Amino acid sequence: MTTTIEGLVKRFGQTTALKKIDIEIQDGEFIAILGPSGCGKTTLLRLLAGFDSPTEGNIIIGEKQVSSKHVTLPPEKRNIGMVFQSFALWPHLNVRKHIEFPLIHHQYVPADIKGNTAKRVDEVMNIIDLTELSNRMPSELSGGQKQRVALGRAIAPKPELLLMDEPLSNLDAELRMEMRKEIQELHRLTNATIVYVTHDQGEALAMADRIVVMNKGEIEQISTPQEIYSRPTSPFVANFVGKANLVEGTWDSDHFTPAQYPDIQWPDLGVSMELKKKGIYPVRPEQLRLSEGEHGGIKGRITSVQYQGKEIHYTVQAGGKDWVVHTGILERFELGGEVGLELRVGVGVERGEGVVYS
Repeated sequence: MTTTIEGLVKRFGQTTALKKIDIEIQDGEFIAILGPSGCGKTTLLRLLAGFDSPTEGNIIIGEKQVSSKHVTLPPEKRNIGMVFQSFALWPHLNVRKHIEFPLIHHQYVPADIKGNTAKRVDEVMNIIDLTELSNRMPSELSGGQKQRVALGRAIAPKPELLLMDEPLSNLDAELRMEMRKEIQELHRLTNATIVYVTHDQGEALAMADRIVVMNKGEIEQISTPQEIYSRPTSPFVANFVGKANLVEGTWDSDHFTPAQYPDIQWPDLGVSMELKKKGIYPVRPEQLRLSEGEHGGIKGRITSVQYQGKEIHYTVQAGGKDWVVHTGILERFELGGEVGLELRVGVGVERGEGVVYS
């Protein structure tokens, strides 16, 4: 079952929230819609769910056209599941009743499940690992358990498309990391087709098969997490996913010369053709090496030091620009110290593969 989005446009009065969106989502694929607030990702999800109608364009789920500018099927007439940011659990139903509810009321429940709902409830309770808490009410559950109930309720009727709207944003940092693994495992066990909206690049990189990076209502890039991180095709993607240092200069075949440093040449470690045409070299923070004093290429001064446990984040001011550098904890430099910046040639992109290595 393929989900196809064709030429999708959404306007609210004079404001265009989405501009000609084209995406094809394959059966069983995990797609993350990633972007900052106001980029249009939630609008896109609402259109997929049937909460809004498009101004132009079509949405086709499987063989069925569910949205066009003339006709939009409501959510209950689409074979979809939804997981909300707020969990949206019913306070008067226990865990088991939450899983059972869509099996009784969902229009598209397969016949084999309809004939034995108890068996399907047991299967889902096992998948979300809440069998022993089946009689608990929502008020008796932790945040992670509530999110698992919401996930179980959504997958129970085996929808064609599972939509997730920033489902982890209300959880603390440690629980978010745990729930990432839970969602990945759920995807592996169910092979559901998932569209996952998030502003958190870590979530998208960790879980998705492909990422759709959006900005100002448009798609900037669609690719695998490795390709998005290693070979961004626009300055926005390079800076939004991984916070690259965008260095301007001149490309000459496979070598780059920074504009302010004509004596320095950097090799091509896998920069996309789109950024080469713009005269940009994206340097990830881990691709830079710091050295003491006058040693090393670009001279600068450390203006910020942030200890992060497994690594240290530095800000270095050089040539009127702030450079972000990440080093291991054994490479320590003092705030205010004079340092040299060099490109780590051994840290880049395997040419043609789009994979970061170190």
